[in-house]
Amino acid sequence: IRDSVASRGLGDVYKRQAIGLAFDTSDPSVSLLQNRISNNFSKKYCNAIQNGFSKDEAMKSAIVKTENIISFSYNPQKKWIEKSDLANQISLQVVNDCGWSFGLIGKEGVDYFKSYFLEIYEKTTPDKNFSR
Repeated sequence: IRDSVASRGLGDVYKRQAIGLAFDTSDPSVSLLQNRISNNFSKKYCNAIQNGFSKDEAMKSAIVKTENIISFSYNPQKKWIEKSDLANQISLQVVNDCGWSFGLIGKEGVDYFKSYFLEIYEKTTPDKNFSR
């Protein structure tokens, strides 16, 4: 008994998988830019907390200073940065770097910081977005 639709062969299967993977795998230059932004944000945020800023003051200060990094970066890949991915990476970085100092640890700490970051980001830069 034969299938009603003719087989397209393994080559087609592999090509389709490769196309799907291309969308799932981000460009290395995007990853590098995200890492740089996350590290810069984390340093600014953690330094502000250590210097006695409130969480909100530290967050706004780090967002504004990191926003400058994004807007003045001439890397053409910046348009591929997804806000949610970057927020997640920033949150991981902050929790790893200094989260313990204000009670944020583990996945719960990362999730909390991510939602807090996105909330303050929207209030601080309502007309701007990480991705186009």
